[in-house]
Amino acid sequence: MTTPRDFLIVALDTAADHSAGQGDLSLALAGAELIDLLRAEAVGLDGDRIVPGLPLGMGDPLLDEAVSALVRERPYESVEDWLWRRGRGLAAAYLDALRAAGEGDRRRGRRLSLRTGRTRLGDPAERGRAAERWTSGEPVLAALGAAVGLREEPAGGPAGLPDTVVTVLAAVNGAVVELEAVRQRRSIEDAAFDNIWRAP
Repeated sequence: MTTPRDFLIVALDTAADHSAGQGDLSLALAGAELIDLLRAEAVGLDGDRIVPGLPLGMGDPLLDEAVSALVRERPYESVEDWLWRRGRGLAAAYLDALRAAGEGDRRRGRRLSLRTGRTRLGDPAERGRAAERWTSGEPVLAALGAAVGLREEPAGGPAGLPDTVVTVLAAVNGAVVELEAVRQRRSIEDAAFDNIWRAP
């Protein structure tokens, strides 16, 4: 069970009530990966720089891929740069992994339940653990959810977390805000371009 998988499961389950773009989810998933790597001591932070530790087997293919993707030369990579680089297409990669696990469950005779016409991904125990973290307001999932608009910002921000985790969560929030600004700028530019062609 990993934080990125938990986050994607609850994001998919709450998507009927809230929406989050794939870009936002990808940034949050990259942050969730980094938090799991910090907790496993596969990396550390020196300010906002990701300092890699020994290459570890994380027991999850995508987290193993994240470890392999670390920049291992000074001055190392900033958390923000990691989010943008590692996050590219990450939501699709995690979704494919959950779908593959679901296909395996189906072949073993388990049926996937449906919600609002969509397949609920992840096995029931995995979904249950993810939902418990979400509904209990576990600080990391709550902060990631707030960053992508799936829930309200926790009062007083994330509490009781190490400074390194808070640094990552702040970077996720900043990256999502930056992505939204880029979207709005493109929308304005597209509208202006359309108006040029409509002008008499």
